[in-house]
Amino acid sequence: MDLQLSGKVALVLASSKGLGKASAMALAAEGANVVIGARDKEELEKTAAEIYTKTKSKIIAIQVDVSKINEVEKFVQQAADEFGKIDILVNNAGGPPFGKFESFDDAAWQSAFELTLLSTIRFCRLAVPHMRKTGSGRIINITSLSVKTYLENSVLSTSIRMGVVGMAKMLSNELGVDNITVNNIAPGMILTNRMKETMFKNMPAGKSEKDVLNDRAKDIPLKRIGRPEELGALVAFLASPLAGYITGTTIQIDGGAVKSPW
Repeated sequence: MDLQLSGKVALVLASSKGLGKASAMALAAEGANVVIGARDKEELEKTAAEIYTKTKSKIIAIQVDVSKINEVEKFVQQAADEFGKIDILVNNAGGPPFGKFESFDDAAWQSAFELTLLSTIRFCRLAVPHMRKTGSGRIINITSLSVKTYLENSVLSTSIRMGVVGMAKMLSNELGVDNITVNNIAPGMILTNRMKETMFKNMPAGKSEKDVLNDRAKDIPLKRIGRPEELGALVAFLASPLAGYITGTTIQIDGGAVKSPW
């Protein structure tokens, strides 16, 4: 299926690895020009080279800390200057730390707010004027399954990401007239390198990596953990003209882990 993304310009955050990288790879594979951003410049440039090698799409790497307004502004301006437009924005950031409610002070809450919600607000605010100029746009926020179900010790993530979902719903209503859609993706367990490192770090004696994966997937109806490229495919579809009638939604990608019917 041709997703009609050739020549589109996409900004993808936290994209040197993990879900952001998978999203950037999927968009580039469909012919989009992709601007990737992350804090680690060396890792970012290595990822840009890998994506170009595999897709031959134009990839630009710009170092950015999404929690710093001056870097966010510079990132968006550089992207717009390079390509003359912005069609797609994929908001993504590393999640806040896990822990019990009482373990977090004001500084932890402020940091989570700036990293997860305020960064999304800023990128949307800066990208929307460019989308209006082209007469359409796609905003996709990668959140967490914590906005759909209870995840133990995820009080920072759940609280702040709920704000992202609420903001996206309001924004989808305001921007519908401009043919700009706004959607959220709520990933469950996706087998990124970071997840592998965490799961395999202290494996019980006598257990293989396959055993550990099977144990973690036992409550998932599909009996496996998701692959990053599966999330990337969803991002690419939502970014495409084919998804033009989908907006204001939060789509879980979790192998059926959430048992709620809505």
